[in-house]
Amino acid sequence: MMHHLQGKDLLKLADFTPEEIGYFVDTAIELKRKRAIGEVFEPLRGKTVALIFEKLSTRTRLSFQAGIAQLGGQTFYMSPDQMQLSRGEPIRDTARIIDRYCEGLFIRTFGQEVVEEFAQYMRHPVINALTNETHPCQGLCDLMTIKEKKGGYRGLKVAYFGDIWNVCHSLMMGSAMMGMDFYAGRPAGYDPNPEQLATAQKWAALSGAKIVFTESLEEAAGDADVIYGNTWHSMATENKEQRLKDFAPYQVNMKVVKMAKPDVIYMHCLPGYRGEDMVDEVIESPYCVFWDQGENRMHSEKAAAALLLV
Repeated sequence: MMHHLQGKDLLKLADFTPEEIGYFVDTAIELKRKRAIGEVFEPLRGKTVALIFEKLSTRTRLSFQAGIAQLGGQTFYMSPDQMQLSRGEPIRDTARIIDRYCEGLFIRTFGQEVVEEFAQYMRHPVINALTNETHPCQGLCDLMTIKEKKGGYRGLKVAYFGDIWNVCHSLMMGSAMMGMDFYAGRPAGYDPNPEQLATAQKWAALSGAKIVFTESLEEAAGDADVIYGNTWHSMATENKEQRLKDFAPYQVNMKVVKMAKPDVIYMHCLPGYRGEDMVDEVIESPYCVFWDQGENRMHSEKAAAALLLV
């Protein structure tokens, strides 16, 4: 057991080592096994966790709440528009009060600096449920799904098509840390956050992985083990109509899938838009692992909560 993880925040994947990331994933796989055989595991019994979601959510909120309940804990959802934060109360004041009531905070917000400030003023763990820069919980889920389907990471190629946004950053980081080549096919002018890219490149240098952003659909998808799709217009992005035009050549369809390896898996964080970034033919094909991946959101978040909050 990595007892040193207890009490730590989960703000971004790069705050941990590859060994620790691997332990999160292995714990998630074990918790999924326990759930499947009906084994009760409730390390959070008697504990409370606060949720603040400033962005819309289906999978993240439901998976957190279901997961904490399965671990024996309780969650309290606080609507931002009904909190004193909406009237200008400083984050530091809100954070210190939440800290006295609850054993942890899950927060889905806009700026990474918001989760960083909550973590600064709380003794209990803060778990980033998505910011504009990163989505570490989705990153853990994605690594869990890849390990389940492919058995490991080394030597794999991940091809990403979609908005160069939080999910892209975390998938890029996770790939670099665990030794997978990461290729992103995207139109010119859509580039990653420079700080995120620089950090990922440092990890890639250590693991031997490649990080490539290319305008070539064929270069990205060719011989890929994993094709990862995402919407072209994430939350808080602008110029939707221009994005639809720019990203249209990068739609994941059967032509793209056939560029990859015969046993490629098709992943997507959802929501996706049928007829835009993805098509029914691929979604309903054996390549698609969306639903296993979606379930794994819950198990990977359970692992984070069990390891950090206990």
